[in-house]
Parts: sequence; structure tokens; C-alpha cells
Amino acid sequence: MTVPAGTLRTRILNIVDDVTRECLGAIPETSISGRRVARELTAIVARRGKPGMIVSDRACR
Repeated sequence: MTVPAGTLRTRILNIVDDVTRECLGAIPETSISGRRVARELTAIVARRGKPGMIVSDRACR
């Protein structure tokens, strides 16, 4: 994939309930820090409650 000069790549943090397949969050950013991930997960836990398990899948670049 060729990216035009001056264009930033966009990353998307997708948070999905594996049982219901409901998208709980889709956060587009040019850079996503661990702190941002923690903030998003904390907000989801506050709304939905603590999950029994969290699975992380970092897609290859």
C-alpha cells in the first residue's frame, strides 16, 4: 500500500464483545498509546461491568 507524502496512517482500536459480537468501541487515531487503551477500557467497564476475560489480538503491521 502506498501512502501519499504528508499523510498519517490511521490506527483503529476496536473493542468487541466476543460473545455478542457487539462493537463496544472503535477509536480511530494516528497513534494509540497504552494509556489511551486503558482509558477506553476503563470507560467500558464503568458502563458495562467487568468482563470475565480480556483477549488482546495485536494485528501484524
